[in-house]
Amino acid sequence: MLPKVLSSHMVVERDLPVHIWGMAAPGEKVGVSFRGETRETTAAPTGRWSVYLKPGVAGGPFELTVKGTLATGEAEPPITLTDVLVGDVWVASGQSNMEFAMHQAETAEQDLPHADNPRIRLLIVKKKPAEYPLDDVDTDGWAASTPETARDFSAVGWYFAREIEQREHVPVGVIDSTWGGTVADTWTRTEALGADAALAPVFVQWGKMTAKESDALLRDKDEQRQRAEAKAAGRPEPQFPWHPQLLSWGPGMLWNGMIAPLTPFPIRGVIWYQGESNSALARAPLYKRVFSTMIEDWRHEWGVGDFPFLFVQISNFKSNDTEDWAELRDQQLKTLALRNTAMAVTIDIGTPDNVHPPDKVDVGMRLALAARALSYGERVNYSGPVYRQATPEGSAIRVWFDGMDHGAKGLVAKGGALTGFEVAGADGKFVAASATIDGDTVVVRSDAVAEPRFVRYGWANSPQCNLFNGEGLPASPFNSTE
Repeated sequence: MLPKVLSSHMVVERDLPVHIWGMAAPGEKVGVSFRGETRETTAAPTGRWSVYLKPGVAGGPFELTVKGTLATGEAEPPITLTDVLVGDVWVASGQSNMEFAMHQAETAEQDLPHADNPRIRLLIVKKKPAEYPLDDVDTDGWAASTPETARDFSAVGWYFAREIEQREHVPVGVIDSTWGGTVADTWTRTEALGADAALAPVFVQWGKMTAKESDALLRDKDEQRQRAEAKAAGRPEPQFPWHPQLLSWGPGMLWNGMIAPLTPFPIRGVIWYQGESNSALARAPLYKRVFSTMIEDWRHEWGVGDFPFLFVQISNFKSNDTEDWAELRDQQLKTLALRNTAMAVTIDIGTPDNVHPPDKVDVGMRLALAARALSYGERVNYSGPVYRQATPEGSAIRVWFDGMDHGAKGLVAKGGALTGFEVAGADGKFVAASATIDGDTVVVRSDAVAEPRFVRYGWANSPQCNLFNGEGLPASPFNSTE
């Protein structure tokens, strides 16, 4: 028996050994044939078996056949997977803005009818938390991209795939493993979290959540009763605050059920859009540590090297004082210290009154820019200005940026004068400031601060800020005191 991630219409990663695995009767001989090569093995006493076939270049379609022979000599019915392509496989994961489906995107009306592309293959992992790493994901399997199969697929993932397929001219497979309203902790292996004593608050927060679950279940029951009564009386259904499902927030739970079973399947890299649920005041300052742990551990568990991990910095949103989106963005910015990572800044394309911005095509395109640079070796500008350092100059402070060596053509204030900058003196009290572009730097000053020591930009849940590079990519918000 094969795991569901191995199905007809799948894409297997080019230039890496092709890994095929599954379950059989203990001692059963298993042979796998693909592209004129056959490898044989014997199932272990547990029934597990695994073979690796030679790497190959992009191409297809091919057939893959698995044949089993029991210890008695009886042949099992063969399994044949058809329409298998060799190309690049990317995992798209995170919470609701990655889960956000194609049919919800503002560009769906123009793009969804033209989603037919047999070189793009899609797989959706169904939601499933688990207390231990599972052997298989819950999915209906791989499918070629059509208006029907793309409809409920991640819009960011689909636009990313379209751009990569058009640019690189290879088949592209994307695995959509997402769950809206979830924290990074649940996507991270429990053992990896537990290995860092500084991440103890993750487990404390989980303990507090479980302690309240009995009351939460009673609350849910009462809300269901009120909905039923309203429906029976012909009244509008009452609206209640959103509440996460308990197990969807458990440390390691979604890693176990929705990521671990994928790790035997070689991939090109990961695209990630998450962070909104980690913006709570108690969680945001810990995000870099959790997120970095997750990235490094995913790479370790996949065992195919330090693959590109490309992530989206959360957009602008008028949240409330229980959340700190500015701090969360800064934590994401600091995660760029990890090798082979890139961040798509989206501070300019959010919708302040909607936590789910409908513009997903630009998000997918910005992630694809990063992939083209980091994974495919193209000389393209993939990053807007990224804060490097701030140097006091009397009554002003000068801000220096990285990212100007990616082919960017200077700094630009989009729409008029620069906005979004603040300065502070030694007391750390920030005030609004004026800012001007000077070459590849920005000079910031305020009459209220005679000797500025610190500067920050876009430091609010939903800031007004407009610094870009000449290629039209926005600068990331930052805080020089952090």
